[in-house]
Order: sequence, then C-alpha cells, then structure tokens
Amino acid sequence: MNFDLGDDERALQQGMRDVCKRLFPMDRVRALEDAGGIDRTLWHELGQAGVFSLRQPESEGGVGLGMTEAALVYEELGRALVPGPVISTHLSVPLIEGALDGERVVGLIERGRTPQVVGQLPALDTLAVIDPKGLWLVDPQHLGAIPVAQPMDPLTPMYLLEHLPKGEKVAGPKEVARWRREGGVLAAAMLVGIASACTEAAVAYAKERKQFGRPIGSFQAVKHICADMLVREEVARVGTYAAAVMCDDPAAGDVERAVAGARLLAGDAAMANAKASIQVHGGMGYTWEVDAHLYLKRAVLMSTRFGKSDDLAEAVASCLA
Repeated sequence: MNFDLGDDERALQQGMRDVCKRLFPMDRVRALEDAGGIDRTLWHELGQAGVFSLRQPESEGGVGLGMTEAALVYEELGRALVPGPVISTHLSVPLIEGALDGERVVGLIERGRTPQVVGQLPALDTLAVIDPKGLWLVDPQHLGAIPVAQPMDPLTPMYLLEHLPKGEKVAGPKEVARWRREGGVLAAAMLVGIASACTEAAVAYAKERKQFGRPIGSFQAVKHICADMLVREEVARVGTYAAAVMCDDPAAGDVERAVAGARLLAGDAAMANAKASIQVHGGMGYTWEVDAHLYLKRAVLMSTRFGKSDDLAEAVASCLA
C-alpha cells in the first residue's frame, strides 16, 4: 500500500486543522470544562464543517467521502483535543435525524460493561446502546445517574447510570459490528492525533528550554525520547491508515485484524507519547498550566473506547492463528 497523501487528502487534512485552530484553540478547550465539555454552537459548527456528514452520500446531504478521508479528519480532532461524542454522533448519522448537521449530540454505551458510565450525559440528545443483539436508542433525559466526582478527563464529565432501560431497537447485530469496526478506526485516528500533538509539543519545548547554556533537545537522552515518540506515532498512523483503507476496500486485507491492530497501536502510542511529553517538559509538565496532562487524560479515556488493549491483542492474535 502507498500511504502518501494525495493533494486532495492533504487539502482536507489542512482544512480540518484550520477549522480546529479556529473553533478549538486551547484556551477555549480549557474553558469548555465549565460547560461540561460541549458547547452547542461549536457542535453545530462541527456539523457545518462536515465532521458528521463525511461519509454520507451527497444525495442525502453528506460529503460522499470514505473512511480513509474520515481518518484524516478525526486525527485532527484528536490533535485539537475536541471534546464530546464526535465518533458516536458520526456513526449515528444514517439512523438519527439531526446528527448529520450537528443538531443532535449522540452518546454511546455498551450494555453489560461495568460500571455503566456515560460521558456528558446532560448534553446528550440521544444515547445509543449496543449489545450482541443489536443497537438501541434511549432517551438520556429520563435516566437516573450519579455524577462521578473526579472524572479522568476534566472535559468529559462522567455519570454512573443507576439503570439502563432496554430502549427502542433500531438495528441488528450487523449494524453493531459496523459501529465497532468503524468506531475503532475513528478512535485510533483520534489517538494518533493525540500522539502527534504530544510529539510536537515535546520537540518544541526541547528546542526552547535551555539547561547548562544549551537547549535540552541537544542532549542525547532527550533526543532519544523524542525520536521514540515519533516512531510510535508513525507506526500507529500507518496502521490506522491501513485499517481505514481496508474498511473502504475489504478486499485489500483482513479488516478485523487491521482495525484491532490499529486501535491497539494507536492507544499505546497516545499513552506513551503523552507520558513522554510530560517527562520532556520536566517539572512544568506536571502542572495544571501546561497542556501535557490534558493529552494524557484524554488518551487514557480514549483507550477504553472500542476495545481494551488486552482484548485487542487477543483479537489480533486470533486472526493470525
């Protein structure tokens, strides 16, 4: 496979990066903590930018692109730490009216996982529930829930559900498999974006921070940390792009193995790079003022979405057997 981006793909990538810089500069992202992580105006702007309609046919109001292009867009969302259930809202577009243009916010939970927690519950218009029998829709306004006092990600307030009703069934197991497969690719893309942002932040700081009269980036120990970060990021990116290509063209390879491998690599890269970025920033890296901790917390949260590391590793192994 050739993973070099074409001119149109580069334009799409840069365009979404510009959108994220305009809508989600870091000071605004931090301010969203007080709003529960979601601003409806910004959510609508994401819809207008095509974030949720990317893969819908043009005849249905979408952009008509594929998973390959969606991976590029969601990588930029991860890089910018865009909060909210952007993946589940994107996946729900064929089923839920209003999701396409950002008029509705759609959350996601897997029935049977314990504890039963869902993020940004008060901001959700619809809660999608998946289980082995199908996909169900639940009205989140009628759910009893207890706020988690100290959520991992300050931009993703979590709520412990007291009871999860059955809901209205809107699709069967085949649709659930699609959500798991495509959601895994989009989650991997966002994690690659996190890994990339952490690399860039660490390298930039290593160039400007001086010790003993020299930039710390000139010291071999710091060089090795930054080099390892880049390698992890690039390996995860290639795996994610490959999985996206196979979702668009299943004949290109083993889709299930590619998706599981991409999600595994991207999760590990985001976690490791976020920790390394904190290390490169030194004592400053542990402070609230430096953004490094926000990337680590988002990486921890995202690494629980669409598969845990152990389960993903088992899935890859089973495909090789």
